[in-house]
Amino acid sequence: MIKTILIFTYVGATMILLTPFGIVAVLLSLVGLRKPMTAALRYIEMVWGRIMIGLVGCKVSVSGMENIPRKGGVCFVSNHGSIFDIVLFLAYSGRVTGFIAKKELGYIPFLNMWVFLLGGQFIDRNNPRHAIKIFNKGIDNIKAGGAMIIFPEGHRSRGEGLLPFRSGALKLATQAGAVIVPVALDGTYEIFEKHGRATACPVRITFCKPINTSDIPIADRKHILSEQIYGVIQEALAKT
Repeated sequence: MIKTILIFTYVGATMILLTPFGIVAVLLSLVGLRKPMTAALRYIEMVWGRIMIGLVGCKVSVSGMENIPRKGGVCFVSNHGSIFDIVLFLAYSGRVTGFIAKKELGYIPFLNMWVFLLGGQFIDRNNPRHAIKIFNKGIDNIKAGGAMIIFPEGHRSRGEGLLPFRSGALKLATQAGAVIVPVALDGTYEIFEKHGRATACPVRITFCKPINTSDIPIADRKHILSEQIYGVIQEALAKT
C-alpha cells in the first residue's frame, strides 16, 4: 500500500511541477518552435514513464521498436489490460503519443493539460455530435504527423484475454490513412487491477510490423483489416 501511495504522489507532484514547462511549450509552439518542443515533450514523457515503471518495480521486456515509424502519422493499435498501458506507451513508443480519454478525466487539473499537450482529446460518449468532433481532431492530429493510440476492445480486458474488437474501432486510423503498428501488451493487468495495489511483475511489449492502411482496398478496411490486426496481436500474445 505504501508503494501505491508513493506512486499516486509521484503522479500528482510531477503533473504540478511540470505545468510551467507545459505552458511554455504551448506558447513556443504557437510562435513556430513546435519541432524542438515536440522533442522535449518526447524526452519528458519517456523519463516520466520509466521512473513510474521503476517505482512500481516492473521488469519490462520490449521487442520490435524498429517497427515504429519515427516520422509521419501513426496509429498504435493495442490490446488494453490496464490503466498502466498508457504509461508503457509514454516510456517506450519513442513518439509523443496522444489518446482519447473519457470526458471525466478532463476535469482533473494538470492532468487535462498534459493529455492535450500529448495530442490527446476528451470524449463524451453520450454525445454523438461531440464524439464526431473529437474523432475529427484525432484524424487531423495524425494527418499532421502525430501519433495516437487506439484500444479497439473498447475498454480494459481486466485479465480476460484479448476481447473482440468493436465495430468501427479502426476508423480513426483508416480515415487518416495512417500507418498502423499493432502492439501486444502482456502482464499489465497484474500491475494494479488484479490486486488493487501497485505490484511488481514482469511486463512484455511487442511492437509488431507496421501496416500501411493506404495499401488496403477501402472495401477491406472495415472487417479484413480488423481481423488481420486482431490475429497479429493474438499471435504476439501467444508467444509471450
